[in-house]
Amino acid sequence: MHYIESGAGTPLVLLHAFPADARMWDQARAGLEEQARVIAPDQRGLGESPLDGSWARSLAEPDDAGRVAGHPSIDAAAADVLELLDRLELPKVVLGGCSMGGYVAMGVLRAAPQRVAGLLLVDTKAVADDDEQRANRLEVADRAEREGTSGWLADSTLPNLLGRTTHEQRPEVVARVRELVEAQPADGVAWAQRAMASRPDSTDVLRAYTGPALVVVGEEDALTPPEHARGLADVLPAGELVTLPGTGHLPPVEAPEEFAAAVRPWLAELG
Repeated sequence: MHYIESGAGTPLVLLHAFPADARMWDQARAGLEEQARVIAPDQRGLGESPLDGSWARSLAEPDDAGRVAGHPSIDAAAADVLELLDRLELPKVVLGGCSMGGYVAMGVLRAAPQRVAGLLLVDTKAVADDDEQRANRLEVADRAEREGTSGWLADSTLPNLLGRTTHEQRPEVVARVRELVEAQPADGVAWAQRAMASRPDSTDVLRAYTGPALVVVGEEDALTPPEHARGLADVLPAGELVTLPGTGHLPPVEAPEEFAAAVRPWLAELG
C-alpha cells in the first residue's frame, strides 16, 4: 500500500475520497503536519496502491489473505488500513476519511475500534446505498472496465464533487480535481464502486463509538449535504459538527487552509 507521510506528533491517518488518491490531502496536510504525523495512503487499486493488496496479503495468515483478496468490499479496504498500521507499528491512531474514505474509516471502526483514538468524518454518510444508488455504482464499474475512464468519469463526477463557489471562483481547483480523477486506473475505479455498492449500514457502529469525533461538511455539498452531517454528529456520542462555507464534497481540496484550521483545535484537544 502506497502512502504519503509528513509531520510529527499525534498519528493522523487520512483516507481519500473516490475517485481520487492520497494527493487530495496535500494542501490540507501542510496545515496539519506541525501538529500531527499525517499519513495518507492510496486505497486499494487507486493512486499508486496495487489492486491485489499484495503486501497486505503477504503479512496476513492464509485465511485472512483470501478474505483481503476476495470480493470488492469496504471491509477489505479497511483490512488494508489495519495492515498498514501494523506495518508502521501504530497501535492507535486518529482516523479520518472523506466520502469513500469515511466508509473505510467506519469499516476500520467496525473491525477494530480499539485502534481508533479519534474519528474525523468529512462529507460522508453512515447509511448504505439504496437500490438506485447501488445500480448506478455497478453501471459505472462495468463501464470503467469496458471503456476505461478517460473523459467521461471526470465529466460525470465533477459537477457534484465540487461546490458552486469552487466551480465559479476556483478554476485551478476544478482542474486539479479533474487531473486526480483522470489519473485513477479503470480497474481500481471499478473495484471501489463495487465495494461501495455492497457496503453495510454503519449507523450502529458509530453509535457504539464513544471516542472523540469530528464531522466536517461543505455547506454546498450536493452528495452528502449538511443535514446528513448533522445526523452523523447526532449519532456519535461525542460528535462535533463543523460546516465550511463555500465548499462542496471535497473541503480539503476546495479550501485546505480553512479545513486545516477547523481540524487543528479538535486535534489539540486530543493531545
